[in-house]
This record gives sequence, C-alpha cells and structure tokens, in this order.
Amino acid sequence: MYSTLMLHLELESDNAALLDIAGDLAERFNAGVTGIVACQPLPTVVGDGFLTGEIIDRDRAAKAAQINALEKAFRTALQHRARGVAWRAQLTYDDPTQYIAEQLRGADLLITRVNSSGSWLDATGNVNTTDLIMQAGRPVLVVPEHTRKLVAENILVGWKDTRETRRAIADALPFLLTAKHVVVVEVVRGDDGISYGRRNTREVCDWLGRHKIPAEPLAVSAGVDAAAAFEDIAMEQAIDLVVAGAYGHSRFREWVLGGVTRELLLHSKRCALLSH
Repeated sequence: MYSTLMLHLELESDNAALLDIAGDLAERFNAGVTGIVACQPLPTVVGDGFLTGEIIDRDRAAKAAQINALEKAFRTALQHRARGVAWRAQLTYDDPTQYIAEQLRGADLLITRVNSSGSWLDATGNVNTTDLIMQAGRPVLVVPEHTRKLVAENILVGWKDTRETRRAIADALPFLLTAKHVVVVEVVRGDDGISYGRRNTREVCDWLGRHKIPAEPLAVSAGVDAAAAFEDIAMEQAIDLVVAGAYGHSRFREWVLGGVTRELLLHSKRCALLSH
C-alpha cells in the first residue's frame, strides 16, 4: 500500500482539484500526505540586462507569501483527511525538479498535475515535469488539468515488455487491488505480432491473478499510432486510470519522451500512473 503520498503543488495555479484527489487517496489508503512546492526567484540577468535588487527582493517576498498561503490551504484541506500532514518548500536558484525528486526518498507516490498549455515542458519554468518523472524513482500520478476526482474503478495497463512497464504495474498494485475492472493491453504492429501480444498479456494477467486481481488480457494490432489505439480502448471501457511505463531518452540535458508517454501527458483526459 501507499503509506506516504507526496503532493506537488504550484504557485499561481488552481490546486483545488489536486487537494481533493490527494484527500480521497489519503482516506482510501490511510496514508499521510506531504505537500511540496519548489520554485526559483527571478534571475539577476535577463537577456543583456540586469534586474535591480529591489525587483528581485519584491519577487522573493511575493513568492514567499504565496508559499505560506499555499501551505495554509494544504493543511486546511488535508489535516482531517490524511493520517498525518507535512510540508516542504524551497525558493532558491537550485534546480527545483531535483529538489522534489530528492524529497521523494520518504514517499511512496508523487501526485502532480499537467499544465495543458504545455509550459511544463519549458525548462525555464518552475518545475520540468518530464525531468521529474524521469528522476523521481517513484511512481508519479499525473492528473489532467480539469480532473477533480479519481475513482480508479476501471484501469488500463498499457503493456510493453520493458523494464519501465514491469515497474509501473508493480508500483500500481495498490490501485489495481481496489479496481473493479482491469484490462492489460498490448498494441502490436501488424497481425504477425498478435499471438506474441496475447501471450504476454495472458502471462501478466496470470501474475495479477496470483495477487487476487482479476484482469482481462487484450492484444490489438495498430499502425504507428499506438497512443490512439490505447485511447480508443480507454474510451470504450470507461477507463479512468492508465498505468504505463514512462519512456524517454536524454538529449542535451532535456528529456525527450516516447510517443505514448507524451500523449498520456499532453492530451489525455484521464489520470495516468507512470514509472520510469
């Protein structure tokens, strides 16, 4: 089970949905929740110019006030729902993504959100979510911007025979144990791979069965757009949580995500539990 959840919140964002979902999960798993926020002050150098000390001090003071207000909202929302609450915050020029990843040493699951504007992919933002997923070393529950509740009754496991997927399904066991319906889907290219996909998904479902989790195996053939195939199945089966491995490679210190992972983050309307 998840005994400690870590909830990543952001300044100048509507965090009400995340607070609601974290409260629901804390009650479901009888878990404690640690709230965390990390951001950087304004840089001293902008383009070819410099910001004055007064501007930088005002920015620091404003962000510190926002952090204090966010902590108050966090404690108010969760103090009677979680087994315990804790708060961590950092306002420095150090990498905020690395700070959050390091704090996950004492947590079982990170809850964060997707910014549909796509600005979370910008390394100059407060937190680079791509880097965070890749560095976390813990499962990351990614909540779409307008999602306010996670029931996790119908779960789709996007199977691919890789380390990341094997880790993701193990990380998701607490959700899978309480689900009403679980389907394990492998999308293959061409009809030749169907038998291979059926064998893989059957073996995974047998493994889940030994954990007392009934699951349906499903292998489908698709072209190059595996993400669209997963989305079609998710729509047909009213899936509200997708479990998948997070794939990517580092290029010039920036993580470049695989196609399915990218689609789950940018365009999905349902929560995704991702592990790398």
